[in-house]
Amino acid sequence: MTTAHPSPDDAGTDPTRAEHVGPTPAGTDPVGPTQDPDRYVVSRTVAAAPPEVFALLSDPARHHETEPTDWVRGPLESDPAPITEVGQVFGIEMFHENAGGRYDMHNRVIALEPDRTISWEPGQYEADGSLGTGGWTWRYDLAPTDEGTRVTLTYDWSAVPPALRGEFGLPPFAPEFLEQSLKALDRALGDPGAG
Repeated sequence: MTTAHPSPDDAGTDPTRAEHVGPTPAGTDPVGPTQDPDRYVVSRTVAAAPPEVFALLSDPARHHETEPTDWVRGPLESDPAPITEVGQVFGIEMFHENAGGRYDMHNRVIALEPDRTISWEPGQYEADGSLGTGGWTWRYDLAPTDEGTRVTLTYDWSAVPPALRGEFGLPPFAPEFLEQSLKALDRALGDPGAG
């Protein structure tokens, strides 16, 4: 397995923290880190309808807009197809000093319900052409509200084998990284003051 997943020393978070500590930033509602040691779950209400949020999340060319750092650089294809089905794989250019600089990730879609849910498992292609994944997943759940959409972001590493957990230092960031991701999503949806 060659799947890269660096610890984010450059991401501005402490990778040794497994709990949300301190006051909850406005608009976010962390749950999960203190209830489940194998996943982070953070929510935020954004002032956009679920179809608008889903359109951004299902467009690999815009994934870098949901990144609070420059870890996610952009799509590997110049004009990537939108995400439309489970099993689809989309490639993303990544960059992190702890992973040796630039690297590619290929994300296999594992859940998709338009305007409600999108989830993928990152991985890298092996020499034999198979997609190897490390066991961690990203998931967005969208729920309509009077204010727009309640976005719940889950980072789950429960299926990562113990040896890989140690090698990659999972979780590689604190829950605040997900809170910052949802703020970045909010900004990408048109709220320049999201913060």
